[in-house]
Parts: sequence; C-alpha cells; structure tokens
Amino acid sequence: MKTIKKYYCLLVCFIMLGSLVSCGSNDVGEDLSIDNGKLKLSFSTENGSLVDFQDLIHDYEFLDDTGTLELPWEVNFNESQDSLTAAPANFTYSKSGPLKVILKWSGFKGETHKDFGITAEVTLDEEKALSYWKISLDGTHGKQINSVVFPKISGLKNMGEEKLAVPTWMGQILDDPREYLSQSTKDEKKMAWEYPGPLSLQCLALYNPDKVGLYTAANDTETFRKSFSFTLDKSNNLTYRMLNYPSFDKEVNLYAPSYEGVIGSFKGDWITAAEQYREWGGAQKWSLESRFEKGLNPKWLEETALWVWNRGYSENVLVPAADLKQRLGLPVNVFWHWWHGCSYDEGFPEYLPPREGKESFVQAMKTARDKDINAIVYMNSFQWGNSTESWKTENASEYAVKDINGNMRTHSYNIFTGNSLTNMCMATQFWQDKYTSLSDDVVNTYGTSGVYMDQACMNRACYDSNHNHPLGGGNYWLKNFGKLTNQIRSKFSEEKPSILAGEGGAEGWMPYLNAFLTLQVSRERYAGVSRWETIPFFQAVYHQYAITYGNYSSLVTPPYDALWPEEFRPDNLERPLDPKFNKQFLMEQARSFVWGMQPTISNYHSFLASKRKEEIDYLMDIARVRYKGLKYMLYGKFLRAPKIKIPEEELNISKLSIYAGRKGKGVTAYKKEHPLVYVGAWKADDGNIGIPLASISEKSIDLNFTINKEDYKLPSKGKVFITNKEGRELLFDFSEGDIQINYELSPREVSFIEVVPSS
Repeated sequence: MKTIKKYYCLLVCFIMLGSLVSCGSNDVGEDLSIDNGKLKLSFSTENGSLVDFQDLIHDYEFLDDTGTLELPWEVNFNESQDSLTAAPANFTYSKSGPLKVILKWSGFKGETHKDFGITAEVTLDEEKALSYWKISLDGTHGKQINSVVFPKISGLKNMGEEKLAVPTWMGQILDDPREYLSQSTKDEKKMAWEYPGPLSLQCLALYNPDKVGLYTAANDTETFRKSFSFTLDKSNNLTYRMLNYPSFDKEVNLYAPSYEGVIGSFKGDWITAAEQYREWGGAQKWSLESRFEKGLNPKWLEETALWVWNRGYSENVLVPAADLKQRLGLPVNVFWHWWHGCSYDEGFPEYLPPREGKESFVQAMKTARDKDINAIVYMNSFQWGNSTESWKTENASEYAVKDINGNMRTHSYNIFTGNSLTNMCMATQFWQDKYTSLSDDVVNTYGTSGVYMDQACMNRACYDSNHNHPLGGGNYWLKNFGKLTNQIRSKFSEEKPSILAGEGGAEGWMPYLNAFLTLQVSRERYAGVSRWETIPFFQAVYHQYAITYGNYSSLVTPPYDALWPEEFRPDNLERPLDPKFNKQFLMEQARSFVWGMQPTISNYHSFLASKRKEEIDYLMDIARVRYKGLKYMLYGKFLRAPKIKIPEEELNISKLSIYAGRKGKGVTAYKKEHPLVYVGAWKADDGNIGIPLASISEKSIDLNFTINKEDYKLPSKGKVFITNKEGRELLFDFSEGDIQINYELSPREVSFIEVVPSS
C-alpha cells in the first residue's frame, strides 16, 4: 500500500461568513435552539456550529462567546483522497419537536465529493441534563475515511479549579488540565485516549466540584473502536472530540454509527459522573452477562483471600505461597510469571515445556493443589516473538496485525536483548487455535488452574484484507476475543474449575474474563509521582460485575529472568528494599482494601515474615478483615465514602519495576503527601452499608464523622458495628437524626464499620 505520511482534515475549523444557506424549516426562524429545562443547546443558522451550551439549573454557559463558529464535526481522509479546502455550499436545518434538531451539510467542492453529504441529529433527554449526538455520512463510496470526529465541542471556557477524571484502566484524575496541557512542547496541545483499550469505559468528566461539570460519553453497546480527546487552543479554551473509526469498505455508500455521542452537564465530582454512567452501563449486556453476575466464576476464585504474584521456578512461587497460606489461615492463590520455557518478553508463544521441565512442574502443581493452592500462569494474549524459530516455521507473519501501509506492528519490550514482539490478529482462526491449544495444555496437561492473558483488554486496528474482518475500524477484536475464550473454555473440565484473567479493566470483556488485573492501585511504583492521581473509576461503575485484583506492591528488589543475558544480571536480586519505603507498601495495600480489590503481594518470600514483620502482619490483617466483609468488599456496590477529616504525611515513594531490573538503574525516589487513613463505602445486597477503614499511621487517630441517612438511603433505626482483627463489636444503636461516628483507630488498624438497618 502507498505510504501515508499524514491525513488531511475536512473542514477542521472555519468561519462561515456569507456562505450560501438554505433553511429547511419555516417555523424555526433564527432560533435554532433546543431546551429541556435543564440543558439548552443553540446552533448557528449560518453553518450549524454550536453557539450556546447552557446548564440551566446552575445558570452556566460552557462556551466562550468570543470563539469562532467551528463545525461540530470533522472528517479525516487518507492522503490518497482529494482534499477539501472550502466550506460546503449548502447548510439546511430543521427541528423535530422541542428537543431535537436535524442539521445537514452538502454541496462540497470537488468531483470526488460532489455527492458527499453529512447529517447530524442532536436530541435532548426528556428528563436529564444530557444530549445525544448522532451522525451519518452519505456518498462514502470509493472513499477511505480514517476518522469521523463527532461530536466536536469547541470553545469550552475555563470553569475554574477544574479537574479531569478519565477511566484509564482503573481511573485517574488531574488537577488543572489546561495548565497541564499548556506545558506541552508539542504543536498540538492534546490529550487522547483509545476505547476499547486504555479506556475501560466510555466516559470522561471535566468539572469544577463546587460549580458545574461537563459529562462526555458514548452509548455504544457494541464496543466499536473510537477515541476521545481534549485539545487546548491559544485562547486557553478546550475542544472536546470523539473520534469514530469507520472500516475501510469502498463499496459502502453510507457511514452511520449505531451509537451516539453523549454530552451533558452535572454538579458534583468524578463519583457523580461514575454513578451516572453506571446507571447506563449496569443495564448493558456486558454487565448482565458478566461471569461474576451470572455466577460463572469458580468458588475458589471468589474465596481467594490473597494472591501471591511471584516469578520463576515452582520453588520460588508455590513454596512461598504455601508458607503464606499457612501463616494466614485463609485461601491463598498464585499469579505466576516466568514459569515458561522461553525468555520473558521475547520468546512468546514458545511457553512449553516449562523451564523446570514437565515432570517437575506437574508434580509441583499437584503438591500445591493438595494444599488447595490454585495457580494461574502467564501467557500473552496476542504477542509472538519474531526472533523465535516458530515465527518462521509456522509462518506467523501471515496472521499478524498489519497497519494501513501493510507493515506489522512490533515493539521491543525486552531491554536486555532488544528482540521484539509482534501483534497477532485476534480475528484469525490461526491465532485462536494456537492460543487455545496452549491453554488446553497448561490446564489439562500441566495442571494449572487457568491462564492470565496479558494485554487482554487491548484493541488493535488491522488492515490485512486476508484476515476476514472489516479493515481498520469496527468491533471485530473484542468479538473474536469472545470467540477465543469460548473456544478455550470448551477444553476445560467442569470437574476442575479454571479461570481466564486479563490485564486492565474493561467493560466489554466482563462476559469473557473471570478476573481483571488492575495495577493502577500502585501506579507510583511503575510510573513515579506525577500530577495524575489514581481513582477507582472502574470499580465505582462495575465492582459488582467484575472481580479486580493485583498490584505492584513489593518489599524487595526485582528478580531477573534466568533466561535473560547473564551480563545484565544485578547482584541484589529480591533483597529487602530500604525500610523507608515500607509505608508505600502499606499505602498500596490500604487502597486495595477500601477500593474493593482482592489483595496481592508481589515477590513474597518467607524471610519477609521476620525481616518485614510489621508489613506482612498488616497485609494479613487486610486479608483477614476483608474476608469478614466479603458482602461489601467483594459483592458490594460502590458508594461515596463519608467525608472525614484525615491527617496526611509525606511518604517516601519508590519507582522500581517489580519484575525487570533496568540495566544498572536503581530505585528512583520521590516524596509525596498521602492520607494516613484510607476510607471506602459499599452497599451489600441486603441493604447494609460497609465502610472500610485502613490506617497506615504508627499513631492512633480519632475519627469523627457523620453518616447522612438520606445519602445512603437508610431507615430511621438500626445498629452500628465495628469489625477488625479482634472480631465484631456493637458500637451503638441509632434512631433519629444522622449517624454520628466517633471512633479511635489504633495504629495501623484495619477495620470496617457496618450500618445495619432494623428489620
């Protein structure tokens, strides 16, 4: 294919002055507005640009009135297509009732685009401060469209003290995104996120918590590929874009996405936005058909009290797990890397036989199962090392993802060898059969309890016409991931319940994966300290539909794969980190507890029980107390935690990989303020409210806070209990008025408060 260096943009922005306009409705006049009493949208009768975006409840106008009249869409073609340099000659409009406008553009210049037309329908919700934006393109026959931007909202003025919440994997939040963007050295000051993939759900929230907020989303129930972005202009205004990706099909003459863009207003914070999205997302098939919701998870997975994430031979993985299980007295299971016979991050998928040999591995797994320890093993979900022998002998390149120029997508993750991994196309039967065969072997021949599918919740655009899927855009990746997991499970025995876990959190994958590895709970350990802060956005929306686990929380220096080059092997493998970073470990475990995750420790060894006794004891407190409150922390629905005044402390933070030393690079140290108590709130199916508390302080802390009955929909009477490692104790009965909590948390106490309504 012809090399494509850039895309041309159709009508990115312009001022429609003196253009030819045809009015399609006599009763509209000059007022092209829709209003539902909560939200008002007005469009220019000259060119259809959005000129007024008002939150009527809070009397707020989102748009800067000094901005240019930019169209609410862009169409980006390949360079091989004729570019459009002038505005369309015709713009018509009409209103279909008080809540809907229909906008049409036609008469584009150029022979190629003479039959090209764009229709946009914008509809206000009858009850909510939401609007729905739908677009269709006529005359697409013979055209290669890279993306259709719609909706595009330009001229978003500063709300003051803004925050931006993004559900990237778990979720993250940024203070003052405009100032953050202004520091960019790139010509285009832009932040963008892909869905499905890094975005676990289709929603962004830009807001001033005391003023008003912008809610942007999509109501796509079929997980089509798209992306969302914010760009900053020279006037310090933001432009929001949702990019939709049509598949390349020259025979099709119409592109009309089955879903709509959602634009709205709200008052609150990221939790408010998550609750609004949850109302929609919880009713979709990925929630109703999730394995957790349908009771399709093995009992052992839901009963997991603690995961051990270790690497290497069985004696370095299963033996430490058995040690910790004995100390804890609750179910411990294993998340196992580097079990395979190939070098990590280059030898995939030549996993078998295991590096310690078949007989040793099988016997170790049998011994572990006899102790009720289940192990899931690492296998990347779509990578193939192109330096492997199998890459050549199995002609793997034929089934690899191809970009628009016909090139394979490769990346070198292994810094020690420089060898690359290449993306395999999920839609090919070849790859589905290959991965199914491997999964069948590791579970049924080698005795594991399942597979961790690394990079599972990702999405790749493939342009190989031989792969029998739409080219580029579409939703074929997730559909074929579903086919793959169904094919794998057809090989599993009901007598030996096994699971498939995956990296990240993603709404569309919930019917296919049993558990999700959400590592942002310890983001500082792999990304350092930055202005982005982790939030449990995914859990706030989907906790009751998906089991999340995992973190990078470790007390030792990283291991080194025995199959990597000897010359780069460090001397201090898996030795205790500087004690000054111990509190970081506590912080990560506290977050996991109150955010409703299954606890995990990375690189555990029995010597830590004495050398880092306080930290391991804290981890076991987390596991034991959580186990007493599974109705909340596993099965419960996320609620907003009560407001509590909590002291903070400057912590020592380490940035250090947990599984790959960095060629002589040691710990990168930071200091950052963190709260000394972590708090959550969960609602059980029986209506009880659980409020987990986890102190990381060496001192006692007095907590004084109010539980507002109206906020939690509680009746007038009931009881309040406290549960910690000592047991469960009644604090008091409550009747009239709100519930006032006065409780002294002991040093490093882990507990949860229960509010139990009277029957």
